[in-house]
Amino acid sequence: PDVIYGRDFDTEPMEIEQITGEIGGVTIRGQVLSCDLRELRIGKTLICFNITDFTDTIAVKMFVKNEQVEELSGAIKVGAFFKLTGVTTIDRFDSQLTIGNVTGIKKIPDFREKRMDTSPEKRVELHLHTNMSAMDGMSTTKSLMQRAKTWGHTAMAITDHGVAQAFPEAMHAIERNGIDLKILYGVEAYYVNDSGNVSVVKGKYDAPLDETFVCFDTETTGLKPTEEEMTEIAAVKVRNGEVLEEFQTYVNPHKPIPANITELTGISDETVKDAPELSEALPKFLEFAGDLPLVAHNAGFDMAFINRACERLGIEREFTSIDTVEMSKILFPDMKRHKLDVMAKKLKVGPFDHHRASEDAAVLGRIFIKLLEKMRDELHAAKISDINPLLAGLKAKTGSLKNLRRYHFIILAKNQVGLKNLYKLISYSNLKYFNKKPIMPRSELIRHREGLIFGSACEAGELFSEMVHGASHEELLKIADFYDYLEIQPIGNNQFMIANGTAKDEEELRDYNRKILAIADELNKPCVATGDVHFLEPEDEAFRRILMAGMGFKDADNQAPLYLKTTDEMLEEFSYLGEDRAMEVVVTNTNMIADWCDTLRPVPRENYPPKMDNSAEDLERMCYEKAKRMYGDPLPEKVKARLERELGSIIGNGYDVMYMIAQKLVAKSLQDGYLVGSRGSVGSSLVAFMSDITEVNSLAPHYLCPKCHYVEWHENEGFGCGADMPHKTCPKCGEPLNQEGFSIPFETFLGFNGDKVP
Repeated sequence: PDVIYGRDFDTEPMEIEQITGEIGGVTIRGQVLSCDLRELRIGKTLICFNITDFTDTIAVKMFVKNEQVEELSGAIKVGAFFKLTGVTTIDRFDSQLTIGNVTGIKKIPDFREKRMDTSPEKRVELHLHTNMSAMDGMSTTKSLMQRAKTWGHTAMAITDHGVAQAFPEAMHAIERNGIDLKILYGVEAYYVNDSGNVSVVKGKYDAPLDETFVCFDTETTGLKPTEEEMTEIAAVKVRNGEVLEEFQTYVNPHKPIPANITELTGISDETVKDAPELSEALPKFLEFAGDLPLVAHNAGFDMAFINRACERLGIEREFTSIDTVEMSKILFPDMKRHKLDVMAKKLKVGPFDHHRASEDAAVLGRIFIKLLEKMRDELHAAKISDINPLLAGLKAKTGSLKNLRRYHFIILAKNQVGLKNLYKLISYSNLKYFNKKPIMPRSELIRHREGLIFGSACEAGELFSEMVHGASHEELLKIADFYDYLEIQPIGNNQFMIANGTAKDEEELRDYNRKILAIADELNKPCVATGDVHFLEPEDEAFRRILMAGMGFKDADNQAPLYLKTTDEMLEEFSYLGEDRAMEVVVTNTNMIADWCDTLRPVPRENYPPKMDNSAEDLERMCYEKAKRMYGDPLPEKVKARLERELGSIIGNGYDVMYMIAQKLVAKSLQDGYLVGSRGSVGSSLVAFMSDITEVNSLAPHYLCPKCHYVEWHENEGFGCGADMPHKTCPKCGEPLNQEGFSIPFETFLGFNGDKVP
């Protein structure tokens, strides 16, 4: 009975992705994605359908007798699961690999393994993107909610990128579709730290700006100070606008230099094989620098390597550093990029061989001289201690956020006050601070923090990012203190960091998570495990792969496993923390955050129209004045009854202000010479006509005398509108009659009961 076409068969199916060409007879199984029927002149019908087994998809083409079509078309429908056997061939019409010569098709049940959450205690997903995260999220809000509910989860957060567009669908899923799930309404913001604290200068050294500075640069085997080694240190001393002396040394890293680093810097294993040891090179550099302030372009990177090297050699030294990248961003806020070669061109200090420490240090010296001149001439800086406060004042004055580093930042609404503040922040970020992305500055977050919960987000969050870039423990504690909870995520989410050299291996990714957990413990804040969900099932990554490839991402094929995970899957992910800690971050703390949040309705049930003084009285007066000018006083009963009914609905439901706003807009447009047309329910509203919002008289076709106000109705007599009726003169006064009105077949106005929101 399961055979719907051809003969029965019991061949084991192969995966469609294994069909790479014309390999002869095959048996496959799958779900029908689409089906098309084409009747041919030869007395047969071509049935074409696409079938997928979720490894790949292939087209199937069958020529069947016309008398078989009705039965087959009823069975071969979208969503049905089949097993079939046929022959692979390259179709001669479209040159596509196809299965033809089908000899048997059988119905089968859905063979996909359904993931279930079997944990007795369920987690809560606190970091989730729906398809409202533009060009990023894949799954609908409803499908994600339905799955969480099926698994027995009690709550789920929605944290789309910069928008609240999924909120109504979530509300409807609860109220209309009966999905009993608590939604935590939130957003993943693009956050910038615009606080007035400028840290271009770090350290205690102070001196006049015409004293000596050491501009230096390092070359390294990689980006991580804890894992990589220096291969070159170069520096120049500058004083009062002049380069005084230079220093350069290679350093033997005692590890192979990666090919990409050699290509970038020109420093190879051969270059450094006989170079001084770190224990010799670093003291020489420190002797050259003395106690003078160290100037670097992106000083955080170079100082991290110097500090790490001092620590390993047991050298105790307090440094004062100056970061010319941050200085340049504040002094030149209109520039999009502030790399060393860009700044060299901007300040006209001459070309150079970028990415060699000796050249970089020399050109940095010339750049720093120009930056100091600008500080003196425009900001009247006199000494090093003036730099931070003066730049902070300039930064506040220009108010530019575009050069500030952007981080991801999770916000959840705790209560109704928080929901309102969330909406304000989203609005400001899109309207006031938008720059390629909706930007959310720290100052606004602080101003609107009431009722909101802040989470540290993913690897693109401030805490994780600064940790990877070598921030000190004290700096990380300061960053983490701004958040209400800290996040850690599965190592698969951050696998790309191994590929790009930011992390050494999976164990280092686990260490990052352990470090964030330790910071949470130190600050007595909850640490939660989140999935950064972008799609529902593991195989759905294929859709996001296509989307990202279309946007030009070179690594689109290396998709992270950002699917909605069960409690069991997350506990397994974080088992390296130990059973108790895994349960804490996966289940206990995520439920605690959910409990912090009230059950909210993102859109109020009531209407909140704008307010306009005397709008009801003005609308009523305007309508009756025009009606009486046209139809006389007293009004014909048909006109009077229609006006009373409409005005009663409009004013009774508080919609009069909407009509008055429309009336003023139309009047202003007409006054300025712009014609205004109307459509839909506007044209079926007599009040809209009488208040000059529309030119459509929605009364039934009729004759109207402009002189004596004689009216003659011709309703339901086959006229589409008054203009279709024959010309006629007034039987009372002999004046030519106006031909008014329209036969509007579906005249709904404000809905059948007059309560539809306009």
